[in-house]
Amino acid sequence: MARYSLIVAALLSLLITAVSGFFILPWLKKLHYGQNIKEIGPTWHSKKQGTPMMGGLMFILGSVVATGVAYATLTTAQPDLLGGLSAQQGRTLLFCMLATFGFCFVGFVDDYLKVVHKQNTGLSARLKIVMQTIVAAAFLASLQLNGVLSTTVSFPIFGRWEMGLLYWPFAFLMILGFVNAVNLTDGLDGLASSVTFIVMLGYMTVATLLGYYALGIFGAAVAGGCAGFLFWNFYPAKVFMGDTGSMYLGGAVVTISFGIGRPELLFLLGILYLIEAASVVIQVTYFKITHGKRIFKMTPIHHHFEMCGWSEVKIDAAFSFVSLVGVALGFVYLTLN
Repeated sequence: MARYSLIVAALLSLLITAVSGFFILPWLKKLHYGQNIKEIGPTWHSKKQGTPMMGGLMFILGSVVATGVAYATLTTAQPDLLGGLSAQQGRTLLFCMLATFGFCFVGFVDDYLKVVHKQNTGLSARLKIVMQTIVAAAFLASLQLNGVLSTTVSFPIFGRWEMGLLYWPFAFLMILGFVNAVNLTDGLDGLASSVTFIVMLGYMTVATLLGYYALGIFGAAVAGGCAGFLFWNFYPAKVFMGDTGSMYLGGAVVTISFGIGRPELLFLLGILYLIEAASVVIQVTYFKITHGKRIFKMTPIHHHFEMCGWSEVKIDAAFSFVSLVGVALGFVYLTLN
């Protein structure tokens, strides 16, 4: 039954997301919620000026409804499947989704400011981090109160470590780092959607194998939502997900990882996000050290390949393959640990 619930979650989310575009897209156009293209980006991106943003509302709607329906179906049809952890798993799913909405809200405020002021600044970096830190703190506290938070973390190659108090700065750094890394990945038509589709399929499988059926459903629903959104977001994109959508996806990635008690999997399943964020850090650091020299033509690194002549579709495919490799490595890692 659990397997069918995953299928229901994925397909229902895909359908709702794809169909909702016929209603949400005209609404966004009517409100003039168009994307303002950064002047520092590739010059040819200027043709995307005015493309409706905040399209992430499509897969947010799809994944939330699908998760609720699939979870209700699972617990009704086979209430003994979750065993004594039923209430705890339900609470964990709720806390993960609330935290995901929290990060989504930060992205929504950022998008709203961009639309109202017709510029690309949005929230200041400091205020954005403060708001994300509050959401992360509430999320970690909820997991602690729910009895599912462990300060023992397994690291690839280095084994299991009891981190004690060091766990908290580690957790905050991981959560904020990867949420914003997913946001950085949303820079080309279909990129964040296609990459996160693969990542979420990975988390769906891992969560289910580890017995976290509720979070497996959430992962399946988000994966289906990403697939449905590609109907509108694949090159040439008719709509962008905006920070509303990318922060939602980033929140889903990190909350599921922490919800199943395996945050270290972010380094493998989320390897593409890590590469994107690392390219920015490396570029900025090298630029400051060498007083103006650069390693990459432009960062995040997807823009480097774009300026090397790669098409957006080719970059989407290559980066999705890297994510697939990361997911495969994650499965290998789990079998050894």
